Amino acid sequence: MRKALRTKIIQVCEDKIAAKGDNVGLSFYAFFANKNDNPELLMEAASWWIKQMKLDHFEKAVKIKALVEAMGD
Repeated sequence: MRKALRTKIIQVCEDKIAAKGDNVGLSFYAFFANKNDNPELLMEAASWWIKQMKLDHFEKAVKIKALVEAMGD
């Protein structure tokens, strides 16, 4: 996964956790606007979420943040 996407995912997770607490859940759609303006990046996130990690549709933001941080640079 490209670094820009990892950075965005971590930031969105941090924002959601700060706003709603450690129990907040999200889907990979949370990292994108409500319009499909970057389908390649959306598919990269979806592929990682669904195919590679085999995650449920909604997961805890703290879990996603930890998974992405563990990927490193």
